[in-house]
Amino acid sequence: MVEFWTSGRGRATSDDPHVFDSAKQAVRAEELGYDGITFVDSQNLASDCYIAMAVAAHATERIKLGTGVTNSYTRHPAVTASAIATVQAESRGRAYLGIGRGDSALAHLGLAPHAVPAFERYLEQLQGYLRDDPVPFGDTDVDALGLADTPEASQIRWIGGWYDKVPVDVAATGPRVIAAAARHADQVSLAVGADPERIAWGMEVARSARAEAGLDAEISFAAYIPTVVHNDPEVALTIGSAGLSLFARFSNMYGEIVGPVSDTQREVLTKIHDSYDMHQHAQAGSAQSAQVTQEFAASFGVFGSSDYCIQRLGELIELGVERFLIAGTTLDPSHPYAECSETFVSDVVPQLR
Repeated sequence: MVEFWTSGRGRATSDDPHVFDSAKQAVRAEELGYDGITFVDSQNLASDCYIAMAVAAHATERIKLGTGVTNSYTRHPAVTASAIATVQAESRGRAYLGIGRGDSALAHLGLAPHAVPAFERYLEQLQGYLRDDPVPFGDTDVDALGLADTPEASQIRWIGGWYDKVPVDVAATGPRVIAAAARHADQVSLAVGADPERIAWGMEVARSARAEAGLDAEISFAAYIPTVVHNDPEVALTIGSAGLSLFARFSNMYGEIVGPVSDTQREVLTKIHDSYDMHQHAQAGSAQSAQVTQEFAASFGVFGSSDYCIQRLGELIELGVERFLIAGTTLDPSHPYAECSETFVSDVVPQLR
């Protein structure tokens, strides 16, 4: 069955310290009927995702809980594996690990995203830890302590046997990251927009990488899709332009556009890259969100009526997308546009499952 996930918001992203908290967000998402909720891992902009998921786990019964996304730089793979395995235990098997090379979490440390080769090595180690395998050491200096005995490899011994292994899902846009994800992840989450041509391109890159590695060509695909259900496209764009500009930027991270694009898409992607202000990351009214046009939104996002959203997302399901990570609307019932999220789950999701 196709899954539909939403995203939570950390407290630190709001001017109000008492904003709709993690547990309430997860409860609200579960009540609405979402299959899962993710929490961002961006230490300078949002509260800690693993604490948020643990709190949410005890407030909910059904909904899956994931990072959306963590990164391969700010935590050792053993630390990441232990954290998400703890959420798996606390939630009784509902944890999901979304991971990427890092964006805002690293930018606010003065760093660019983690290099692809290092990212791929991290994925290998992470999967080993989550399988309860011994992970070989790299360079070591523990012998300097003069202990009677020391471990010969690194292993999280408490993980095994409690619950199923936590699935690892890689958020990927460029061909090298898609390929690395295809070789090491349990699922590839394409962050390439909602254009079927670009989704199909990402899938082909992944399948080719698996074939070249001697693996079964089949792998599960998800997609990050900025989506707003509203009968007025102008209003929908106003609501969703911040999230759309955030995800669109990934296709032009270094000023070089990846994947197939039209001339119009290329123009807008270039403007988003050139105007991107990390101080206003994911914020409405930002310089980058102002670059999003209706024509661009019609291809990179899904903004419109329920019937329109059903048709657009249905096309991606036919291509093989099995999980949608929906970005663009709020879970807060007091928000002026709260009905958009409610309408999505009540009117769109039942027609696509």
